[in-house]
Amino acid sequence: MLVSAPSPAPSPAAASPAPGPVIELRHASFGYGERAVVTDVSLAVNPGDVLAILGSNGSGKSTVVKGVLGLAQQFTGEVDLFGMPRADFHDHPRIGYVPQRHTLSSTVRSTVREVVGTGRLSRQPWWGRTTGADRAAVERAIDLVGLSDRSSVDVADLSGGQQRRVLIARALAGEPDVLLMDEPTAGVDAVNQHVLADVLRRLVEHGLTIVVVTHELAAFEDLVTRVVVIDAGQVRFDGDRATFERTSTSVLHDHNHHHHDDELEDPDGGSVVPVTIEVPRSAHDASGRTHG
Repeated sequence: MLVSAPSPAPSPAAASPAPGPVIELRHASFGYGERAVVTDVSLAVNPGDVLAILGSNGSGKSTVVKGVLGLAQQFTGEVDLFGMPRADFHDHPRIGYVPQRHTLSSTVRSTVREVVGTGRLSRQPWWGRTTGADRAAVERAIDLVGLSDRSSVDVADLSGGQQRRVLIARALAGEPDVLLMDEPTAGVDAVNQHVLADVLRRLVEHGLTIVVVTHELAAFEDLVTRVVVIDAGQVRFDGDRATFERTSTSVLHDHNHHHHDDELEDPDGGSVVPVTIEVPRSAHDASGRTHG
C-alpha cells in the first residue's frame, strides 16, 4: 500500500555537524581479499551535502561506501570521519547506513516499530535499558518515512518499497548526522521511488548530510548538490550537479540492469551474498515490549 509523504517533523540529527568534512578520503583504495576494487579515491563529504555516487553496475561505487564504513578492506590511503582517523572514531551512531540488498527476517514476528527500534541499540548503554528518548526517536523516525499508520504491522506484510523505508527509519532512529544509502531505489517501482524521493527531500530540508550510491540519478535529480562518478574503480568526475549536467557524456549505462554491485560479490566464490538484517529479541525492548 502506498503511503503519502508525511507532515513536517523535527530533524533526526542529534548534534550539529562538524565544521570540516564529515567524511574525507585521501588516495584510498578498497577491495576484498587480495583484489582492489577502487583505487586512489580522494573526496570529501561536507556538512549539508547531498552527494550522489554514480556508476554502472560493477564500477566500484558501492565499495567506496563499504570502505568508509570499514566493511571493505583498505589497501592504501586515509579515511577520516568527522575530522579523525577512522580507527580512532567510535561515535558510530553519527553515521547511518542503509544497505543495498536486504531481507527483513526474524525468528519471531517483528513489527515495523520493533525493527526500527533496533536502530537505537547503538545509543543504549550495555545494560540495554530503553528510555523515553529512545521510544520518541523510534516514533519520529517512523513518521519521517511515512509509516506511522503501519508501525504495528509485521514487516513481512509490507511491500518492497515500504520495507526499504523501514530500513531508512531504522538508520534514522540512531539520530545520525550523515546517512549513507546504497542503491535505495533498486527493485522499487516508480511510484514508490517518488515516495522515497519525498522522504529524502524532508531529510534534506532538515539539514541531514546524505550520500546516495546509485546507477541512475533521475529519482533524486532535484535533491543532489554534488555528483561523484566512479568508473572502473576510479573517480572520473567530482563536482556540482550543474557542472555534471553540462559536461557529462553517458558515463552510466544499462539502467535497466537488475544485478547488484560489487560489494555483494563473495570474494571467494563470486556469488551474490544478500545482506540479511536479523531482528534480535532485544528489539522488542526498544519498542517498550517486555518478555516473560
